Amino acid sequence: MSPRRTRILWLARDLGADGAAQALADRARHADTARFEIEVAYLLPGRDPLVPALERAGLRVHHLAGAPGSPRTPGTTGATGRTDPRWPWHLRRLLAERRYGLLHTHTPVPAAAARLLALGRNAPRLVHSEQSPWGPGRLVTSWADALTYRRNDAVIAGSRAVGRSVPAGRRAGDRVTVVLQAPDLTDAGAGPAARAAARARLGLPADALVIGTVSGRTAGEDQATLLTAYAGLRRTGPDTRLVLIGGGPSEPRLRDLAAGLGLTDVVFAGFRPDVPALLPALDVFALGSPQPGPPAALLAAMTCGLPSVAARAGATPEVLDDGAQGLLVPPGDPAALGGALAWLLADAALRARLGAAARERAAGFGAAAAQRAVEAVYRRVLRP
Repeated sequence: MSPRRTRILWLARDLGADGAAQALADRARHADTARFEIEVAYLLPGRDPLVPALERAGLRVHHLAGAPGSPRTPGTTGATGRTDPRWPWHLRRLLAERRYGLLHTHTPVPAAAARLLALGRNAPRLVHSEQSPWGPGRLVTSWADALTYRRNDAVIAGSRAVGRSVPAGRRAGDRVTVVLQAPDLTDAGAGPAARAAARARLGLPADALVIGTVSGRTAGEDQATLLTAYAGLRRTGPDTRLVLIGGGPSEPRLRDLAAGLGLTDVVFAGFRPDVPALLPALDVFALGSPQPGPPAALLAAMTCGLPSVAARAGATPEVLDDGAQGLLVPPGDPAALGGALAWLLADAALRARLGAAARERAAGFGAAAAQRAVEAVYRRVLRP
């Protein structure tokens, strides 16, 4: 006789089309529906473009601004985008009425509240996903984590670096499981036509060698090193272009740096919702910043078959082996970064070999494999 399905709730801050929420939508398509009945709840109104994709995958979605099971129209609840302050009460009602066997939380503040609410004889098992390393940003939830974090039956970390950052006093032995997940880019184009279209969108010449990166350009992301390395390449190397995809508060400073270095051809593409369609424009992907969390941009580039030059720090060495799928360089070293980029740009055969190996390596981190790993954690914590 087949086992009874366990009802599971994924709890997230929002369902916007960013890395963490997109990973949920990608994994949802590969859920073991014979064993698990997965539902999703989220807090932030207006940040829910992924709801239709989750519903197409068969998941029931709850917005925590009304009664459990009430009708929900994506993007229409709460035009201000502010979280309903009553959401903990709505979550408590949802937990009581739906009687979940397992609650899987994905962001710190909702997770801390959920651990306080999920009490009692029929409380669900608790699994929490950590996608960012612990640090000063955890001060907001530090008191709640101190009280509740050890209530987690398991913790899933987005990288080994993230897992190591969880204080030993907050975890117990094997309760931290690492699950790396590459983005699902099955709809992204490939081949000469996709390359030409991507270059046209970015205003790039058809025959230039193009280096690119994707980031939020926050204070922790060292794009200054990449700009400095590129300036050296432009003085001594072939005709190249640099594309910086992504927006952020440091962009004005980076534009000033580019101007000071005499770089007039850097493409600051800003925030783009079509990043997968733009990656075929590149010949080499560059990541000059340490990535302690899951290196989603690097994994996306590898999935597209791009060779990469990346900083040997954080979680990056977990997915890229030096000389196998790309090249690793010391962080914050523009000379080393520039030298590695020049080596790749000068050798088309090497780029092709590393790019093919990168695509093969990224396939092992696909959404299907990630969901199987997550469900293995579910089975372990649900075991009587």
